[in-house]
Amino acid sequence: MQITFLGHASLQIMVAGKTLLVDPFISGNEKAKGIIDVNELNPDYILVTHAHQDHILDVEAIAKRSKAVVVSNFEIATYYENKGIAVHPMNHGGSWNFDFGVLKYVNAIHTSSFPDGTYGGQPGGFVLSSEDKHIYIAGDTALTMDMKLIPLFAKLDLAILPVGDNFTMGPKDAVIAADYVGCDKVLGYHYDTFGFIEIDHEKAKKAFADTGKELVLLKIGEELSV
Repeated sequence: MQITFLGHASLQIMVAGKTLLVDPFISGNEKAKGIIDVNELNPDYILVTHAHQDHILDVEAIAKRSKAVVVSNFEIATYYENKGIAVHPMNHGGSWNFDFGVLKYVNAIHTSSFPDGTYGGQPGGFVLSSEDKHIYIAGDTALTMDMKLIPLFAKLDLAILPVGDNFTMGPKDAVIAADYVGCDKVLGYHYDTFGFIEIDHEKAKKAFADTGKELVLLKIGEELSV
């Protein structure tokens, strides 16, 4: 499983011969300009955690060009289906065996609405199981006791957690989240894109290291193998 950080909360995951794109916010991210070309992204699936603009900005354009299937909650899936895009709707607690592996849709505590005001359903995250590997994509979320359920679903190889604070967990809460989900290796995301979520990288890494955990903060375009 190969994960590429595309900036903010956007990820590309190559697994089982398929390409998954998570929460594509590329064209509007100044930090990704000149590094990631949104027109070169050709996913088979687009996973959407919630409907905020900094997670869905490029969904429609990419999906229509690539014919990717949008996977998200019922409300978000319906929104894109009404635009002629192929979708797979899910909801909290449900799982589905896709051709790349199994996805389970899990709780997140946040808000969710489209830029035009359309209701985006309840936010969520995903547990992805494929090729004997298991990763947790938390989406935008606060620290929540529901995270203690994740180890019941899978023994994680990687947890992908927001660390930018203000709108989501910050590093201190993310350390606790790593305990709750039973994973000592964390890929941080949703940080540094704009002023409200800028973090001290070394301080954040130390918070994890002090508890025997590892926080990985990739540069935009960098990859991580699981």
